Amino acid sequence: MKTEWNAQVLQIFFGEQDKWQNKPLHQAVIEKCMELGIAGATVFRGTEGFGASSTIHRSSLWSFSQDAPMIMTIIDTPEKIEQLIPELRRMVCEGVIVSSFARASQYQRNDPLVIKR
Repeated sequence: MKTEWNAQVLQIFFGEQDKWQNKPLHQAVIEKCMELGIAGATVFRGTEGFGASSTIHRSSLWSFSQDAPMIMTIIDTPEKIEQLIPELRRMVCEGVIVSSFARASQYQRNDPLVIKR
């Protein structure tokens, strides 16, 4: 089954070492998204990147940096994302939040053998 809807997509760029209330930032943001009933969020750990400081951050056993670049992608309706943005403004101390609008297509199996709970 296919469902289409107008969506807002947030991407948050930050470092692996970033924290919120003594938790890794990505974990705290995921928990906030779940608390608000956001449709979906995914965290990606980058191999290499740099930001405003122009310091290169690498994810490597041989690198001195322990602060790999992270990207989090969050998607839901614009109304739900607007509930999340004030929370993110408090939580993200260093980084970039990018917002865009999109048309989302969600696909779900319509299998009669799957028991929905």
